Amino acid sequence: MAINNGKGAIGLDKEDTLYQHGTLALLVPGLLTGTLTIGELLEHGDYGIGTLQGLDGELTLVDGVGYLAQSDGNVVTVDPKETVPFANAHFQRATDKLEHTQITKAALEKEIMQNHDYENIFFAMKIHGVFSSVRTRVVAGNRQPPFKPLAIVAQNQELFSAENVTGTLVGYYSPELFQGVASAGFHVHFVSDDHQFGGHILDYALTQGTVELQRFENLDLHLPVHDSTYRKHRFDYDDMSAVIRSAEGNE
Repeated sequence: MAINNGKGAIGLDKEDTLYQHGTLALLVPGLLTGTLTIGELLEHGDYGIGTLQGLDGELTLVDGVGYLAQSDGNVVTVDPKETVPFANAHFQRATDKLEHTQITKAALEKEIMQNHDYENIFFAMKIHGVFSSVRTRVVAGNRQPPFKPLAIVAQNQELFSAENVTGTLVGYYSPELFQGVASAGFHVHFVSDDHQFGGHILDYALTQGTVELQRFENLDLHLPVHDSTYRKHRFDYDDMSAVIRSAEGNE
């Protein structure tokens, strides 16, 4: 793991590297100020996920473009000047490709973990295909401070669903070892090809599609060291993991 000042860690192969700005743990007490622009994030990858300042919406990067699923149900293209408190990005180069038909989220994730020794590594999952059903949620945050703790903000969310939708799922698996830095397990977002539907994935059923996995040797972690609130904050670790799991829909 490399921890850097935002310029990128020296000597890392960009296609073997998962870039991350911030940590999920810093969102728990409400440190939701955007500290990296979308334009800067895209320097580190053409695919990824995240959220905007104030936990406002669900961000998905697809082919170098940022799409934000909003709590009113709309999906908009994100201005490069918008900022994120937390996001991941990578340059897509699949290490494994699988063609799948008629499989659920739970069954696919179980199959991946059974057939690949990926339990203790970070990897990306990208799926493009036709989904018979997709259920998402979008957090309705507020971009203007003061910001509330994650557990409170995450309660203000809208749920959406679509049937027979074609689109792209982008997300990551993070090892339990790194809970707090990320959300352990699968964390995935979705955006439809027509850019009319998206959000943080709760469940899906894939009719037919291509599943691409990309394992990473490096985690390039960029911390918001120029944010004085982050530098001075004293974190309470007692319930951090439980809050993250609940907010990310893992409980």
